[in-house]
Amino acid sequence: MTSQSILLLAVFLVVLLLLSYPLAKLIVRVAGDEPIPGMGWLARCEHGLYRLAGMSPNEEMGWKSYALALLLFNTLGALVTYALQRVQVWLPLNPQHFANVSADSSFNTAVSFISNTNWQGYGGESTMSYLTQMLVLAVQNFFSAATGIAVAFALIRGFARHSSQSVGNFWRDMTRSTMYLLLPLSLVFAVVLMGQGVIQNFDAYKDVSLVQALTYQQPKAGADGQATKDASGNPVLETLTTSTQTLAMGPVASQEAIKMIGTNGGGFFNANSAHPYENPTPLSNFMQMLAIFLIPAALCFVFGRMVGDIRQGWAVLAAMTVIFVIMTVVVLFAEQQSHPGLSALGIDQAHSLLQSGGNMEGKETRFGISASALFAAITTAASCGAVNAMHDSFTALGGMVPLALMQMGEVVFGGVGSGLYGMLVFAIMAVFIAGLMIGRTPEYLGKKIQSFEMKMTAIAILAVPLLVLGGTAIAVMVTAGTAGIFNPGAHGFTEILYAFSSAANNNGSAFGGLSANTPFYNISLAIAMWFGRFVIIIAILAIAGSLAAKKRLEPNAGTMPTHGPLFVVLLIGVVVLVGVLNYVPSLALGPIVEHLHMSVAPALAH
Repeated sequence: MTSQSILLLAVFLVVLLLLSYPLAKLIVRVAGDEPIPGMGWLARCEHGLYRLAGMSPNEEMGWKSYALALLLFNTLGALVTYALQRVQVWLPLNPQHFANVSADSSFNTAVSFISNTNWQGYGGESTMSYLTQMLVLAVQNFFSAATGIAVAFALIRGFARHSSQSVGNFWRDMTRSTMYLLLPLSLVFAVVLMGQGVIQNFDAYKDVSLVQALTYQQPKAGADGQATKDASGNPVLETLTTSTQTLAMGPVASQEAIKMIGTNGGGFFNANSAHPYENPTPLSNFMQMLAIFLIPAALCFVFGRMVGDIRQGWAVLAAMTVIFVIMTVVVLFAEQQSHPGLSALGIDQAHSLLQSGGNMEGKETRFGISASALFAAITTAASCGAVNAMHDSFTALGGMVPLALMQMGEVVFGGVGSGLYGMLVFAIMAVFIAGLMIGRTPEYLGKKIQSFEMKMTAIAILAVPLLVLGGTAIAVMVTAGTAGIFNPGAHGFTEILYAFSSAANNNGSAFGGLSANTPFYNISLAIAMWFGRFVIIIAILAIAGSLAAKKRLEPNAGTMPTHGPLFVVLLIGVVVLVGVLNYVPSLALGPIVEHLHMSVAPALAH
């Protein structure tokens, strides 16, 4: 690990704190009924929308009504997203005349974007029209992010209120989160990105001449669009020559901004944030990393302010930060190491003034190892899924870090809203375990944690591992699942495990070696995304409703403090032990075996 890596990580955390703390004050106003300074004109639009919808924003909802409204809204969003993909060839703003998206891919994409996963089995610039990118995908980026924030608000109100039958109003929370938080931040960030060189236009794609003709090989596609294979299972290659290159255009900056701020992650281009039109400079890269963590970090302070004890927010943030720093140090260290196979060939991979050293495969030279590895840790800690490097090309241990961060449940900062409510579920588990150890009824923020809360907590914690491990097991047993593996052995298993971990935890990033745009993976991953999102949300809202109805207990000498270092350590331990232990056998079969093979094989060759 180099001094540059340490400095980059330190500067990132300091700037994040300086930005997120004041943003929390704005979000607290968004969660309540207070006017937003400087946005009075938006208030008129807000109330106009309420009148148009025929609803009263002051009408409170119980947790069941809140959950029903949320499910209805997102189900309708999925249907609209699916339908517009299926008819895009007949709609405007399609200068490349892209065909309608297939039924299974449309289904996968619809579920992916409404669940804040943004898993993409397709190439955006070769599949989606401008209208689909804007009206379908970008709009769902706003709504899925606002959904997560709304659920976080509901859970916080559950802790803050007492003897109440309501947790807020879903429609008001959605509207205010979108209008006063996501839209203004995205507008400003989009303009900043355009200043860095991110494109924003509606031009047709441009063909440019190459300096010299290029001859290359690529896998030959069959009638189903998938790579054909010979009798040995190897892809059949075809040789092509070209003298021109097609440069994709489009309204990129507007989608790039909300993709990061809303921790969505779906790229306009197939290369995502590794593409120079999405992420052109080291400065834009740094700002995109900040944008991913900005709202999740701010929501920790929102939690502290709304429950009346800012120390509670600091404790949650501290637990997130400690886990994040440890995991980031591991991936930075792993990617800076020499590859044993190349070292055996006498290739110099040491870091120096003339070269970055370490594992540069799959990374952009304009970012280097430090910014690429840090981005990988951020995007998988935050359920964003955007990538500026190919995780499939990371070392075995380097690739295990993004995988493990997802498998923790996306609670290390996590997605907007989902990271906070996911971590609070682990906090409930932590106080329950502490209560068992001292023989006392567990309490958290003055609310007794009883059997109903623990049942919902168990569902929220165990549902995702069931989806991940169950889906992976099925995929490695059926021909349709193993057919998508491009790399055999332990790495191929990791590709499948990563795909289901990413889908069920609503991350969206991928190990690129897996051919996942097939009916099997489009349907199975969509199922994992849907239940990984909404089973957890329903459990969280049930906890919120139960807590809101309880009386608040005054702290006494036997009450466990939940704002000090001891609780932070306990919370970290619960996240690591409960969140990750489910996956240890699968990690042993994948990245750990691959690391041992990579390390031992060159030595045996000598």
